[in-house]
Amino acid sequence: MTGATATRTRWAGAAGSPPSADVAYLLARVDLVRARAALLVDRFRASDPAPDDPFRGLYVSEDQARWMAADGPEHGQAAAVVLDGDSPGGRRDHDEVEEAADHLEADGVRLRLRLLADRAGLSPLDVELLVIGAAPDLDRRLESVYGYLNDDVSRRRASVSLAMTLVGRAVWDQDARSRLRPGAPLVRAGLITVEDEDRPVLGRALRVPERVVSWLLGGDDPDPRLEGMLRRPGPPASRDLAEAVAHALDLGVSLIYLREGPRAGAAAALSSLAAERPLVTVDLAVLAELAPGALEDLVVVAAREALLGGGALAVGPLDAVLDRPSALRRLAQLEHPVVLFGRCGWEPSWTPDVPLLLDVPPVTAEERRTQLRSSLAGAADPELDPVAATAQFRLTVEQLDRAARAALLEAHVEQTAVTARALRHGARAQNSSGLERLARRIEPTVGWEDLVLAPASLEALRELAIRARQRERVLDGWRMRPGGGRGRGVTSLFAGDPGTGKTMSAEVLANALGMDLYVVSLPTVVDKYVGETEKNLERIFSEADGVNGILLFDEADAIFGRRSEVRDANDRFANMETAYLLQRVESFDGLAVLTTNLRANLDEAFARRLDVVVDFPLPDAELRLALWERCLGPLVPRAADLDLEFCARAFEMSGGSIRSSAVTAAYQAAHEERPVGMADVVVGIQREYRKIGRLIVAEEFGRYFPLLARAGR
Repeated sequence: MTGATATRTRWAGAAGSPPSADVAYLLARVDLVRARAALLVDRFRASDPAPDDPFRGLYVSEDQARWMAADGPEHGQAAAVVLDGDSPGGRRDHDEVEEAADHLEADGVRLRLRLLADRAGLSPLDVELLVIGAAPDLDRRLESVYGYLNDDVSRRRASVSLAMTLVGRAVWDQDARSRLRPGAPLVRAGLITVEDEDRPVLGRALRVPERVVSWLLGGDDPDPRLEGMLRRPGPPASRDLAEAVAHALDLGVSLIYLREGPRAGAAAALSSLAAERPLVTVDLAVLAELAPGALEDLVVVAAREALLGGGALAVGPLDAVLDRPSALRRLAQLEHPVVLFGRCGWEPSWTPDVPLLLDVPPVTAEERRTQLRSSLAGAADPELDPVAATAQFRLTVEQLDRAARAALLEAHVEQTAVTARALRHGARAQNSSGLERLARRIEPTVGWEDLVLAPASLEALRELAIRARQRERVLDGWRMRPGGGRGRGVTSLFAGDPGTGKTMSAEVLANALGMDLYVVSLPTVVDKYVGETEKNLERIFSEADGVNGILLFDEADAIFGRRSEVRDANDRFANMETAYLLQRVESFDGLAVLTTNLRANLDEAFARRLDVVVDFPLPDAELRLALWERCLGPLVPRAADLDLEFCARAFEMSGGSIRSSAVTAAYQAAHEERPVGMADVVVGIQREYRKIGRLIVAEEFGRYFPLLARAGR
């Protein structure tokens, strides 16, 4: 192997150690190009009217112009001599280099240049052009040689004309010219760039991207332009789906689309796939921020990265670039095997080819258990059942891993084992912030012990919590979810008079499940323009589908009203709004609570779509006494004359009114720096009566009525 041996010797003398087989083979090919270029220089000088002009390439003299126009060098004719078998760098030297490379591969050495040719479907002519384009990046002397042969010292890369001459083709050879067109393998795969588009074709420069040269020399670091855009492999799961994708790729399927759903992310399946074969995964959510032209360019860069790695390209989520149809079409039309993923449906107009469509299955209970145990790594409390603690959360495997790691961090700071509370807090931290722009988020602070409700209401609330925790087992595991596009959500109605504890119960439920409570503000929903209310609600439901929280529609009868007989256009549009809500609630996958003071105002069709209805009656005397005790609490100082039993028995008030009266009494006592007495409570009740429009009757206040007159109220 004369060329390779010489190259090894030259590099060993410069660097102190011989290059690898990859580098030696590549440099041997470059040496062939250099030998041909040297011969071409000699032939160029032989006919040059001023070969020793020190300013050659900086200007064109009249003699040179006349010579070039009349009978100057014709690269296509000189090439036949350059590639003659006995010429330096000709066929005989080329065959010697390739024969030595064959022996290396027979010994198990896989040469990257040949490997790239196989992966990209490059012809021998393509490989020659690639080496010619990369030569100045591998042998600095060729910069000057190319500048001389281009007759322009500023143009130090091979032009199209020079490249065709060096490969022994005439400039009019259509086969050779077609190898450098946009749709050709070299250009399409981003292995070579034809620059200077404003020049005629023959004068355009050929550049091999630095990443390609680096890879040919043994470098495996990804293209710097993809920094921050490549997804790292996460926890592997969904192995059945990964095996299906791998089988399809092995059969030559070049376009696959994985459609994600709630608790069904493609990341885990792609991680399982990456464990078995090379895979480059690009995050489109980051790419989507780029300008349209830059986005398409980076799509090519990502595909080239997958090509160099010898694997497939995974790109998603497609939802991030739905407003970029050109980028979607560019992705779908890549020649390299591509696995796309996202939550949106596949649009057939994106590509003339038909993709293999696969749905990503939701996380199974066994995958949940395996992932949590693996992520917690034995740091959990021995009594903690991580699956039971997170059963109410709809999380992908990747989110489960992040939730567990968040719980580990919290436990590390507190220097304790991971508890159910920490794990639920970590799961809640995986919620996106999109819903907070449409609804008010409340982090629950009250629990079951803070509720004072009738036993039937409490039982209904606990049933609702059970449904939230066990819906995965019942609806998915036991397959009790009916068809018709119904979701996996749990929807409930809290009905009762104002102040009976509906909103507080929703907060208690959220706390029991370890979730956040999102209160939908009606002014952000209702719009006077036709169709806008439905759009606002759709945005809320869509965001809520990706959040593990409880969606609270307070005063729901304002938007979930009863349909009426159509008398005019307003009635028709109002009925359309209600019909839309009926459909959307039924397909909702999350947890929703509707509260109303006027249950009769809700449309009857909502009743069938409700999983649990909780009635909140006004409290009886026993519950009112418990409410007075709870509202005043253990820290408020009490005077000896405080008679809460009388208050509970005499005043029929809701829990909200009792709390308001207790707070008014506490403020008055705090101002006068004394314990809360009966006069303060009576005055607080009087203020609450006035606020809600009730008459103040002396018989109702009984023996404590004179306290109002004494207090000057």
